[in-house]
Amino acid sequence: MAGILSKKQTKGVDFCGVNDNYYIVRSDLGCYMYSTNFHRGHDLIVYSLHPSCQGGDHYLAHNDDAFYIIKGNSCRRVSNMNRDLDSSVFELHPNCRGGDHYLSAYGNFYIIFKSRGVYRRITDLSTDGEAVEYTLHPNCQDGLYYWGTKSYTYFLKPKDQWGVQYHKTDNLNKDTDANTYSIHPDVLNFLPGGLAETQGPAFGKWELIKTIANDSETPINWEKKITRKVGYTKSKTSSIEHNWKVAMSATYSAGTLTESIAKFQFSVSAEYGGQSVNTDNESWEEATEMEESVSLALQPHSKMYVWQYKLGFGKEDVLFCRDLRFDDDSNHPTDVPLPHANK
Repeated sequence: MAGILSKKQTKGVDFCGVNDNYYIVRSDLGCYMYSTNFHRGHDLIVYSLHPSCQGGDHYLAHNDDAFYIIKGNSCRRVSNMNRDLDSSVFELHPNCRGGDHYLSAYGNFYIIFKSRGVYRRITDLSTDGEAVEYTLHPNCQDGLYYWGTKSYTYFLKPKDQWGVQYHKTDNLNKDTDANTYSIHPDVLNFLPGGLAETQGPAFGKWELIKTIANDSETPINWEKKITRKVGYTKSKTSSIEHNWKVAMSATYSAGTLTESIAKFQFSVSAEYGGQSVNTDNESWEEATEMEESVSLALQPHSKMYVWQYKLGFGKEDVLFCRDLRFDDDSNHPTDVPLPHANK
């Protein structure tokens, strides 16, 4: 069953929270999303991630209004990930290294070690202060991402028959005061793999755009212009950003963020609604009609079929690739003309 990629599969992607503020970090896209409610999709704002705050292995927010970015065995503390304000760097205590997930809740830090089925509660990441280890409750072991606030801990669950949901509890050891909520589609669109959940799985296929026939008894030279569409149909995916306020640097012009999300979705495997292809070298300008002069020699009673490869989501065409394929076979080509994505 397709779903959201886990933290282990997506470097630089994480959740964090403090008070009634929640964040999804997409360091791979150079940005993060703010929200006050993932279930209702409230107050969605996307900010640029400062270059010094990119490339982290883990992101967490603490109740002193600070963000902690862990990279290897080092941690960067900032008061603002958009501007890298009040930054300082320290080394993690040896006992605080190698966790699968890091979060802050109830005024403490928590480190989850999934292979051991435990989590470590500490008051200071640099000193391993007041450390205690607890067993993860069975209901709390399957999180794709974990985050916390002053009152609760949360984790994103793998997709099931009810779709993509997140779980809330006040105790990862006992799973008390627990509840589960669906993720709003506008939030899903920002998650790695989420575009396939809202728009439909990615597809790639050859489309027949022209058939050239010589029904005569003599060879002919066929010379004409072929019209085809090339580029990205921004209107098909622009709705993704309609309920977001994008407060990003000039690096991201209108629609560029959606383009990056679409590129990512095409690059992941079919298991997560992608096509495992790299589309960086295709035209991501607004799709336009292009003419190309073609000259062919056709033998008597023969046909030539002109194919174009395209990509899309669900039933909607999104990206029309540059290259054409000429073939005397009426069956569409079976190869994929794009490089494989290294995901």
